[in-house]
Amino acid sequence: MAQRHPAVASLLRHFAHDHLPEQLREISRPFGELAHDLADRDNLDGPELTVALRKLLESKDCAVRAALPATERTV
Repeated sequence: MAQRHPAVASLLRHFAHDHLPEQLREISRPFGELAHDLADRDNLDGPELTVALRKLLESKDCAVRAALPATERTV
């Protein structure tokens, strides 16, 4: 992977999923794989890559929260 802007590296760390319970890990994993795939492409860089990763992170967070049992969700 080419040297990336610190914002990209900072966002990528939020796609880690090994710490999650298995059910949530399976939801989170594809988002992390896509994030790293995008960051590894030489033809993608700049502010739009950062925005794409941020929006993907928001989507991942929503999907993981949707998979939480209702008793664990906060109102």
